[in-house]
Amino acid sequence: MFSKGNLAVTCWSWRSMRKLFLLLSLLLSHAAHLEGKKDNQFIWKPGPWGRCTGDCGPGGVQSRALWCFHLEGWTSHLSNCDENTRPPKERSCFRVCDWHSDLFQWEVSDWHQCVLIPASPGQAPPRTAECVTAQHGLQHRTVRCVQKLNRTRVVNEICEHFAPQPPAEQACLIPCPRDCVVSEFSQWSECSKGCEKQLQHRTRAAIAPPLYGGSQCPNLTESRACDTPISCPLGEEEYIFSLKAGPWSKCRLPHLKEINLSGRTVLDFSSDSKERVTFRHQSYKPHHLSKPWDLEIGYQTRQVWCTRSDGKNAMLSLCMQDSFPLTIQSCIMPKACETTEWSSWSPCSKTCRSGSLSPGFRSRSRNVKHVAIGGGKECPELLEKEACIVEELLQPCPRYSWRTSEWKECQVSLLLEQQDPHWHVTGPVCGGGIQTRDVYCAQSTPASTAQKAKEVSRPVKKTLCLGPAPSASQLCNIPCSTDCIVSSWSAWGLCIHENCRDPQGRKGFRLRRRRVLMESTGPAGHCPHLVESVPCEEPMCYRWLASEGICIPDHGKCGLGHRILKAICQNDRGEDVSGSLCPAPPPPERMPCEIPCRMDCVLSEWTEWSSCSQSCSNKNSDGKQTRSRTILALAGEGGKLCPPSQALQEYRSCNDHSCMQLYWDTLPWGPCSEDTLVTALNATIGWTGEATCGVGIQTRRVFCVKSHVGQVMTKRCPDSTRPETVRPCLLPCKKDCIVTAFSEWTPCPRSCQPGNATVKQSRYRIIIQEAANGGQECPDTLFEERECEDISLCPIYRWKPQKWSPCILVPESVRQGIMGSSEGCGKGLQTRAVSCISDDNQLAAMMECLKQTNGMPPLVQECTVPCRDDCTFTVWSKFTPCSTNCETTRSRRRQLTGKSRKKEKCQDSDLYPLIETELCPCDVFISQPYGNWSDCILPEGRREPQRGYRIQGDSKECGKGMRFRAIACSDKNGRPVDPSHCSSSGYIQEECVIPCPFDCKLSDWSSWGSCSSSCGIGVRIRSKWLKEKPYNGGRPCPRLDLKNQVHEAVPCYSECNQYSWIVEHWSPCKIHNELRSLRCGGGMQSRKIRCVNAADSEGGAVDNSLCSQDEIPPETQSCSLLCPSECVMSEWGPWSKCPQSCDPHSMQRRTRHLLRPSLNSRTCAEDSQVRPCLLNENCFQFQYNLTDWSTCQLSENVTCGRGVKTRLLSCVRSDGKPVGVDQCEQRNLEKPQRMSIHCLVECVVNCQLSGWTAWTECSKTCGHGGRMSRTRFIIMPTQGEGRPCPTELTQQKTCPVTPCYSWVLGNWSACKLEGGDCGEGVQIRSLSCVVHNGSVSHSAVSVDDALCGEMPFQDSILKQPCSVPCPGDCHSTEWSEWSTCELTCVNGRSFETMGRQSRSRTFIVQSFENQDSCPQQVLETRPCAGGKCYHYTWKASLWNNNERTVWCQRSDGINVTGGCSPQARPAAIRQCNPACRKPFSYCTQGGVCGCEKGYTEIMRSNGFLDYCMKVPGSEDKKADVKNLAGKNRPVNSKIHDIFKGWSFQPLDPDGRVKIWVYGVSGGGFLIMIFLVFTSYLLCKKPKPHQSTPPQQKPLTLAYDGDLDM
Repeated sequence: MFSKGNLAVTCWSWRSMRKLFLLLSLLLSHAAHLEGKKDNQFIWKPGPWGRCTGDCGPGGVQSRALWCFHLEGWTSHLSNCDENTRPPKERSCFRVCDWHSDLFQWEVSDWHQCVLIPASPGQAPPRTAECVTAQHGLQHRTVRCVQKLNRTRVVNEICEHFAPQPPAEQACLIPCPRDCVVSEFSQWSECSKGCEKQLQHRTRAAIAPPLYGGSQCPNLTESRACDTPISCPLGEEEYIFSLKAGPWSKCRLPHLKEINLSGRTVLDFSSDSKERVTFRHQSYKPHHLSKPWDLEIGYQTRQVWCTRSDGKNAMLSLCMQDSFPLTIQSCIMPKACETTEWSSWSPCSKTCRSGSLSPGFRSRSRNVKHVAIGGGKECPELLEKEACIVEELLQPCPRYSWRTSEWKECQVSLLLEQQDPHWHVTGPVCGGGIQTRDVYCAQSTPASTAQKAKEVSRPVKKTLCLGPAPSASQLCNIPCSTDCIVSSWSAWGLCIHENCRDPQGRKGFRLRRRRVLMESTGPAGHCPHLVESVPCEEPMCYRWLASEGICIPDHGKCGLGHRILKAICQNDRGEDVSGSLCPAPPPPERMPCEIPCRMDCVLSEWTEWSSCSQSCSNKNSDGKQTRSRTILALAGEGGKLCPPSQALQEYRSCNDHSCMQLYWDTLPWGPCSEDTLVTALNATIGWTGEATCGVGIQTRRVFCVKSHVGQVMTKRCPDSTRPETVRPCLLPCKKDCIVTAFSEWTPCPRSCQPGNATVKQSRYRIIIQEAANGGQECPDTLFEERECEDISLCPIYRWKPQKWSPCILVPESVRQGIMGSSEGCGKGLQTRAVSCISDDNQLAAMMECLKQTNGMPPLVQECTVPCRDDCTFTVWSKFTPCSTNCETTRSRRRQLTGKSRKKEKCQDSDLYPLIETELCPCDVFISQPYGNWSDCILPEGRREPQRGYRIQGDSKECGKGMRFRAIACSDKNGRPVDPSHCSSSGYIQEECVIPCPFDCKLSDWSSWGSCSSSCGIGVRIRSKWLKEKPYNGGRPCPRLDLKNQVHEAVPCYSECNQYSWIVEHWSPCKIHNELRSLRCGGGMQSRKIRCVNAADSEGGAVDNSLCSQDEIPPETQSCSLLCPSECVMSEWGPWSKCPQSCDPHSMQRRTRHLLRPSLNSRTCAEDSQVRPCLLNENCFQFQYNLTDWSTCQLSENVTCGRGVKTRLLSCVRSDGKPVGVDQCEQRNLEKPQRMSIHCLVECVVNCQLSGWTAWTECSKTCGHGGRMSRTRFIIMPTQGEGRPCPTELTQQKTCPVTPCYSWVLGNWSACKLEGGDCGEGVQIRSLSCVVHNGSVSHSAVSVDDALCGEMPFQDSILKQPCSVPCPGDCHSTEWSEWSTCELTCVNGRSFETMGRQSRSRTFIVQSFENQDSCPQQVLETRPCAGGKCYHYTWKASLWNNNERTVWCQRSDGINVTGGCSPQARPAAIRQCNPACRKPFSYCTQGGVCGCEKGYTEIMRSNGFLDYCMKVPGSEDKKADVKNLAGKNRPVNSKIHDIFKGWSFQPLDPDGRVKIWVYGVSGGGFLIMIFLVFTSYLLCKKPKPHQSTPPQQKPLTLAYDGDLDM
């Protein structure tokens, strides 16, 4: 235990220690902090970027968290890290919104080629030998997020917002490597019969290229020496000598050294001189604007030598012919294409900062100054583009969004005109319609400026707005006006003063009222008057109402007495009020009466007054009421007699007022207008509605109307029921017209325009809001147009060639130095200048002509200077004129000149024709219809939109039109010509008809039938029936019944007291007793009944069937007249009421009282009766019954839009009988609230189409097969049962067939060696102008070159070098035929869609000495479609001496080399393994060891031959040698084989002990052991028995059914 002092010391020391520890830790952390900062051991670590928030598009913001970390991994305060290296915490980003899904999408390339998966560092690459069918690989593709419009790349995060990124790599299979596949060798070429050394060769072609790393093609050529029977004697070999021409050298100019001062030329072949002498023709003028461009004529040479067929050169004299080949010729010095310098870079296409994250582009161009000539370098690219980096300082790009005007008025007529083209406005229309609005694109305004006053952006091009445009039309509804539905009139009230608070005069009014059952709807809905009045006299606002008590006798029990009257004062509404308000003398409190005594006549009480016979009185009759009483008992002797029959009935007049009712009638309310008082009020009161518009007043006229008469004085109608004439209203706000600013002027073309057409520019503006309620009206001008200024006309440029220069030959000095010949003749070149000029003959840059023409006229052409021996001619004459006949010809002539006329060779007319003849041009043309008929094309109507919206009825959609068929026009020779020669339009036309769609036609609705029930709820039905079925795509019919009718049923309700039975009073009781003396006893009485309509003021009878037959009152009943001596009781009073629950324990009671006691003091009948309240017998419960909602009911003549669904309420008794609604109302049952709801009938909208677009350009510029088309679009799709959209939204027609002119290259000529036998030459081909009709089958026909325009200026396509091999040369073969198209397949299934074809060329060795100069063999492959899968299998011949032939065969039967798997190649040589070394054994055809004839095989258990055993007697007869038994069956398969192998020779032939010897020895040993053991057991003595144990009691087991036992 510590003392308190020690405890205090301990606590103090602990506190001190804690403070010290805290201080030390702070110091340490601070030191560590300083140390960390000193060594820069703190680094920033940013977290991941958060979600992009903010505005949609590039204006979003992304943020992330930042931490400061020590290098050891613990976080620290942010101040520890270097602020200069702090990473950004926020960055701008592109916030993706849902509508961006229409703008961006993933773009994926095709999968790249499958490549083998590279082996891991520690793994060996897969060996080709291990491949069976295919190897695993990977293939990649490019995946990027792009903008749909311009396919520019954006960041992937945008597309990931809508769809995950598609995979960029996938596993694939690469088929096993396949070697090159080649065909079989051809036959060996034949050897000639000479004695010289010869070679023969054979070739083969490549069928398939090596794939997927397979080995290359083997040699396609094999050569061998011919077997010559005898070799030639030395020096007498037969050789073939050939003059071999070498290639032409490059074109070059003569050196200066070749021309001496005196004009003579000294030949110098040295090449070190750089100086050149330029040969120019004097007439040549510079034709470019900048500097002259000279064409230089040079010369080129070639070597010619003699070669021997063994490849060795020989003396030239051995090859000399009549004329030595040309070794020098003129040539054009090559000039490369010359271009101008690059223009400066255009400004960057991106002038603002947008959210697309894509760079802009800029370009620069250069022009051609001179085209390449003489094989010079062709022109480089003339246009260069590059991306340009957008500067951050650029302003953000304006953003555009769709805007709309307000909806225009709802047009019901548009729909009604659709349904009935002949519809015309007959009155106010309502119901469903179409309303439109203008949709335009405008620049988005920032939120800060958008709140400014009505600043409306100007419209811009719609292409600037992205995403779908808002709808420009919608269905709408004009509310239909319906009148009030009112109840029937109440009964006439009492005659009261006009104002009961201030009664004046003796004239008053009787009123009757009706109430509104359903309010009016719509602006023109009208309610009839609800109060009618008739004037009356002696009005009383308050009346006494007296109730009589029973008759109390004054003296004794009968005779005179009195009734006590209880009077209550009531007002005109039937409410109890103070008696002081009623007239001064109240009714008497007593009323005399009489109780009959025993022998007096007894009368019943008076009945209630009957209903009034008329609702008002007219001149002919007044209304009457009656009441009656009957004789209950006859008087006896001395008694008071019964009164006469007239006294039993009483009459009084009723409804004596006139039938002319008065009522107030009103006109509709006038417009809402300002009122000065109300305006002043508005200034002080803040109106909660539209404060700027305020409150106004509406007025209407009210006047007094007398029924069947008309307007009467206002005083005639009661002022208390006068409707109000003034009411407050909301003043409609003034709406000024709002229009957009004018759009920018459409741009005038920057480039020049062809012809003198005027170009206009326009601008427009759009009405956003129409003027209303007296606001400022819209401007008249919404569209402005003006002509473009400063439009330059495009100049037309053309080539202007100069005259050809004289023919330029190789300079004489050069020619003499090389050839030794001095005659200046032969082939040369001539040049000319070609300039580009405009249509006003001004020189222009060459580029202008190159843009407008196909090519350039040739600048150089070959020419000939005739030699002395050549034939010379005059110039061709003009062609003779043609006659009008198409069969004629025309001709032209020339003549020999000079010495040529005497030369024999010049007389040959085949070589040198002097007359040329050709057919005359013919103007007879043949037309032939081409292609199918076009669609039926209707004439274009005027496209003026009606009521601001274009509907289907505006343009003609059916009726008479024209269809067109193109014609192909050709001349008499079948050459296509322009169709204008045959027809002005190029078409045949004929009338056609597009059948008009006919809608389903139904009749109008029939009138509503009567209600099916006369009391309570029933059904009313109306119907339409089919008049005409739809056809040609008309609007379909609604669902019809079997009678082709469509019905509409609505619930109806009939007042149960509308038709009621009226009964007259019972007649006096007619006694049955035939004895006339007695006038009392039982009898019958009758009465008249009739059915009347409660609404009929006359009260006339109607047909009895209209009243309820269940409630028909009896017309007769039994009655009795009590005799004088009998007791007389009054009639039974009413039964007392049962409780509403109809509890059977509660009772009903009724009573009667004694009127006259009996004479003989008999007890009278009971005076009260009691019965239980039984449900549906004498007690009933009531409930409201609701019908289902009716179909949607529209106003008359309305086909769709907003309507009303109604349901009806009736009262039903618990036994199911309908009763009047007042029965339920009296019991205060809960009433359903809504009896009608608004509903919508879908408008039947026909398909709305736009107008046709203009015809497109022809799909082909010439020839057959061109088509033009035009389209239209669906503006509003079909709704409901509207007319469906036509399937034909595109129309096509064939273009006129214009002839196609094109330059066609001829075939290459044979290789021209120009005098040599073999070696290097040239091939040429011609370029000719042909006409054709563009179809593949049509053969082209040559026409005049002028029809094709300028010839493409490319020497290289008309001339190419070639070579002819000399005998003994090693040369290339021609290309082999393309192989069949083959697909790469795996297991018989195609691995690719495109196949490949191959062809090859190899070389032929003619002399082994020249084989080093042989060219390489070449393989070409091209893709092809429609290939097949081939498989390759090894084939083998039969064995022959353990050898056979093995080859590879393709599945189409072609033998090939390559293609088959080398690993699966069968053996071609057969050997036994192990070798057959046993005596008398040999290797059989099956590849196993067998025995020779006369020996049989003894086989081992492993199937190999053990030894050969001689068959006994095999010398005399044929031995049975089983060759393959040992291989195919087990050793012990047959018993005789076993015994045959086990002979009783203990040793093998090779001296080893046989197996059976060991078996017999082991078996004998076991038998000996068994015998020894048995004898031991038998000889052993038995042991003595022990004493038996005491006997045990036996255990009895009894099963007691327990499963455990």
